Amino acid sequence: MPLFKDILSSEESLFMNTIALDYDYIPKLVPYREQEQRYIAACIKPLLQKRNGKNLLIYGSPGVGKTVAVKHLFKELEEETDDVIAIYVNCWQKNTPHKIILEMCDQLDYKFTHNKNSDELFKILRDMLNKKSVVFCFDEIDKLDDAGILYQISEEIYRKTIILITNFKDWIAGLDERIKSRLTIEMLEFKPYNKAETKGILRHRLDYAFVKGVWDEKAFDLIAEKTAELKDIRTGLYLMRESGNEAENNASRKITVEHVKVAIAKFDDFSIKKSTDLDEDERFILSIIKENSGKKIGELFKLYKEQGGKAGYKTFQRRIGKLEANSFISVKKIVGGPEGSTTIINYEKTKKLTEF
Repeated sequence: MPLFKDILSSEESLFMNTIALDYDYIPKLVPYREQEQRYIAACIKPLLQKRNGKNLLIYGSPGVGKTVAVKHLFKELEEETDDVIAIYVNCWQKNTPHKIILEMCDQLDYKFTHNKNSDELFKILRDMLNKKSVVFCFDEIDKLDDAGILYQISEEIYRKTIILITNFKDWIAGLDERIKSRLTIEMLEFKPYNKAETKGILRHRLDYAFVKGVWDEKAFDLIAEKTAELKDIRTGLYLMRESGNEAENNASRKITVEHVKVAIAKFDDFSIKKSTDLDEDERFILSIIKENSGKKIGELFKLYKEQGGKAGYKTFQRRIGKLEANSFISVKKIVGGPEGSTTIINYEKTKKLTEF
């Protein structure tokens, strides 16, 4: 039965370039982040003069352009000069020093990693990198298990700039003092886009991604409004893509408010997991948090063990991280209190996009 014949035979599409709707897509210009990019470029600039650059912590909520701005600068740097090596690592994916070292080997096209330990590989990397200047970017640095790699880089790479990206400004306060003093890091906040900026960014991506004239203006306005409320550009990119898909599925040559409403419903289903999707131990931990919202992570772990929990503290922390990532809980780090740094866990009833 030729189910796809009619669909595939048609060359018509509402989309012109779907890559422009990927959050990692690097536009020719990063709108509304010119000032932040100039600051980052100033930290890197000494490397072009064969001097040490400045180290920088970039922080701000998700979806405000931190990663895109840095990647855009790296792309421009690579086009302008061969004298500065740009290395980007996402610490959510590469969360240990060894994984980071292997990733750097891969980016430098060093293939002989088999049967070599981290120290051996780092010495090889050091010798390669010290022939030039280097700018490192460690994105989602708060996901790194061991920050010792930052000390190694600070000590053994001659001319470098180290850029760290995180959603949490307070992360730096919990960093080992020896590493912190070695980095002498500067701070740069990426503030949320306002409503007009949000609309401008989405319009810019829309112009690249879609055939001209296929969007109903009220439909686009609805997406811009919902995205501004959530303060996360990724939401808008998802909704634009799904609205276009929905219009094509209905053989419509116009993307309407109705298509956007379907996309919003899909977003809620996609982004908000049900507690029944969690495994048994995760549901158990969530029930403890629900009954003891606002307590410290150590207190919750003690309750977990008293009530029969089997996992160790590290595993408990990882499960807390998963619950946070799926919006079941919120995690707030308190730094410098009377009892030192601690983490407060709150139970969250996540709002659906349709509730805004």
